[in-house]
Amino acid sequence: MGQAVTSSKQKAFKEIPMSPYKLIDLAMGSSSLLCFSFFFLLASSHGCYGGKLGSFNQLSELTRGELYKNRNSDAAFPLDTSPVYVGPQNGLKDGDEIESLPGQPDGVDFKQYSGYVTVDPEAGRALFYYFVESPRNSSTKPLVLWLNGGPGCSSLGGGAMMELGPFRVNRDGKTLYRNDYSWNRDANIIFLESPAGVGFSYSNITSDYNRSGDNRTAQDSYTFLVNWLERFPEYKTRDFYLTGESYAGHYVPQLAQTILHHNKYTNQTIINLKGIAIGNALIDRLTNIKGSLDYYWTHALISDESYAGVKLTCNFTSPDGLSQVCLGFLDQINNATADIFPYDIYAPLCNSSSHSPTISAFDPCSRAYLTSYLNIPEVQKSLHANLTGLPYPWENDMIHGLWTDRPDTVLPTIQELMRIGMSVWIYSGDTDRAIPVTATRYAITKLGTPVKTEWYPWYIQGEVGGYAVGYQNLTFVTVRGAGHYVPSYQPARALSLFSSFINGELPSAS
Repeated sequence: MGQAVTSSKQKAFKEIPMSPYKLIDLAMGSSSLLCFSFFFLLASSHGCYGGKLGSFNQLSELTRGELYKNRNSDAAFPLDTSPVYVGPQNGLKDGDEIESLPGQPDGVDFKQYSGYVTVDPEAGRALFYYFVESPRNSSTKPLVLWLNGGPGCSSLGGGAMMELGPFRVNRDGKTLYRNDYSWNRDANIIFLESPAGVGFSYSNITSDYNRSGDNRTAQDSYTFLVNWLERFPEYKTRDFYLTGESYAGHYVPQLAQTILHHNKYTNQTIINLKGIAIGNALIDRLTNIKGSLDYYWTHALISDESYAGVKLTCNFTSPDGLSQVCLGFLDQINNATADIFPYDIYAPLCNSSSHSPTISAFDPCSRAYLTSYLNIPEVQKSLHANLTGLPYPWENDMIHGLWTDRPDTVLPTIQELMRIGMSVWIYSGDTDRAIPVTATRYAITKLGTPVKTEWYPWYIQGEVGGYAVGYQNLTFVTVRGAGHYVPSYQPARALSLFSSFINGELPSAS
């Protein structure tokens, strides 16, 4: 944990005879282009499922170098609509069917599949997927693709085994139990480990990982879908939805845009995309910075002095905009929040000795359990995973620090989807400090779309599940008492939200 910087400039600033509230007033009224770097909390620190976020000293170093190098302030997303590789898929579906997962509970009443889909045969690049059908009426239910973010987080470990999949891992790291609120109750769901280098997905050319980025991820994910639909042709005409969270706030809109452009300009499989839903999503750098700082202060995580000091002294529009005074205030914030669980400010840390009640029953050590499970050789064999004998364990992220492109904002991409009438849902767990609800609300305001259904509480099981507002071609929903991984923290509320989304209905007002 870093110590606060105490330069002479900082001392002079602190000795100004002014109340902290006056400092806040001055900061909020400032017309200078000051931006607040809390965007980098999730995008630069690499804690996918738990633990502490990186310190603000590490953040400062990243801001000065790597992240600025990889940023692209131009929001235009490069689209390549040339035909993609399609390999032979005959007979591969049967080989992908899972007979049984080690330690799974009795009474499994749905089919599950997993395996690899090659997206670049020359590089030997292949993406790993896990697919679960709905236990009832799967032939009439929609197809959904789920993507975790990061960049570098696994949709198998996160989405499938910790959040919305049919199983969760017991504390022994060897057995599974049924998730009663799995989203496959209402849809058939693909969990895709993307891009190559995440989880079991790989490339035979190590230098391939150096080209990881938003553009490569969208193109490879689209190539995966086209090939997967050849392997599972019965889903070609099914209604299709894209869902995800966190940095998938980039992945999902960009993949949706890629699908729509390929549908229009190529003769390959037409994907029947109906809508997207993204949770606690990173969609705009500047509003995430401002919203994160405001969330910290309004939830009493930082002092008035730190809040005002960052707003007055930190300029994150430039890699040279972090003065020693600014670094001192960032250090203060880091010290104040270092022992607060980043994905749920009211939850204990993993290995905490506290047994005090929390808002949700989610176990913050879940990552350790699922990591143990997915590294068991028998589990990998049953999943048809790690067939090439990867020289590292599952979840040894090969792309961390190698991201080559990331636009500052995906709001123009979201606006494009809204203009054509695509169903766009953005939801937010309200106890997350990594990408907080305030940041999402500021981003939506930036879209400038009119309100059609005013803000109201929605209900489930006689309780307020959260709040919702219907905009023109956009729905925003909060989930009360949920952290960054909404289905983990509030599974019943998350399933209710998901059902409303795929049914094209606002959450229930009663």
